[in-house]
Amino acid sequence: MKRGEVIRYGVIGTGMMGVEHIENINALDEAVVTAVSDTNADSRARGVQAADGEVAVFEDHVDLLDSGLCDAVVIATPNFTHVDVLADVLQRPVHVLIEKPLCTTVEDCERILELADDRPDGVVTWMAMEYRYMPAVAALVEHVHDGAVGQPRMVAIREHRFPFLQKVGDWNRFSENTGGTLVEKTCHYFDLMNLVLRERPVRVMASGAQDVNHLDEEYGGRTPDILDNAFVIVDYPSGARALLDLCMFAEATDEQEEMSVVGARGKVEARMPSNTVHVGRRGEHFIGNVEKSTAGDDRITYQGLHHGSSLIEHVEFAEAIRTGGQPAVTLDDGYWAVAMGAAAHRSIDLGRPVELSEIMQRDDDREAVR
Repeated sequence: MKRGEVIRYGVIGTGMMGVEHIENINALDEAVVTAVSDTNADSRARGVQAADGEVAVFEDHVDLLDSGLCDAVVIATPNFTHVDVLADVLQRPVHVLIEKPLCTTVEDCERILELADDRPDGVVTWMAMEYRYMPAVAALVEHVHDGAVGQPRMVAIREHRFPFLQKVGDWNRFSENTGGTLVEKTCHYFDLMNLVLRERPVRVMASGAQDVNHLDEEYGGRTPDILDNAFVIVDYPSGARALLDLCMFAEATDEQEEMSVVGARGKVEARMPSNTVHVGRRGEHFIGNVEKSTAGDDRITYQGLHHGSSLIEHVEFAEAIRTGGQPAVTLDDGYWAVAMGAAAHRSIDLGRPVELSEIMQRDDDREAVR
């Protein structure tokens, strides 16, 4: 598209995240939501209300795609629908941003990657991983890639937070719909591990359970089965390793998310929601005496639900559409993040480490992560 042309967006799925995307698109220059679709009438109404102007409304996403009203679409439907909705989108020459996780299973991800192989040049297919654009995380990645810690040897990510929110129809209460907590929620963190280390992992070992949350809930005679806490260790070919510490009954905390990277030269930390970054260099700093700063991004004009990161993601998605550029986050990135979560769940179920090669058919592509 030419500079100055307005990008017309369709949003497929207008629940909580779909509305979040609409509000971020409203904050973009030269962008407008022209159509929304959702199978739920209340969600459709919320999508229309959030849109800045007149929009076409569809119940079926195929009708939206066939309307000719959209240059780009955002898919924010429930996880278990991603594979079929995205399969329909990939058959049309429309730009697409697909919400995480790519799909709920490794097999469905592989089906999508095969379909995406036939996409025409210049059509942008972008995996939504907005945590990459949180200012403190982006600053940490830049420090590490600039050599602040030397070769990274250890990555640690901690999220201590509140339980899962309610979604339309309570679809997110069951692992069969979400892919499981370590796919649904922590695919973000597995993607960040790969991004920081610029490697693809070889094995995963995990321990986790559902100990506190949702045990007193019942839906159609069924009790939710989603994990609410876990430790996950990920091994990489270089010998680097990463750790995830997740607890979803820990909202009585100071910082919700913390990420650190350590190498022989020092350590870099990012903390959210304070957006603070700590840089320590061995031989120059010591415990309690490091460089501290607050991260920011001048492009953030709307904070939204993710500290402005969703807006930056949309800014870069739109730029790729206008320039014909490559996506900063690919479907392959999304595939690996899902596979790591699936391997973690299998490790918990089997009580042993799980090799990624056990569950991936397309594991021959281990190029550096951008």
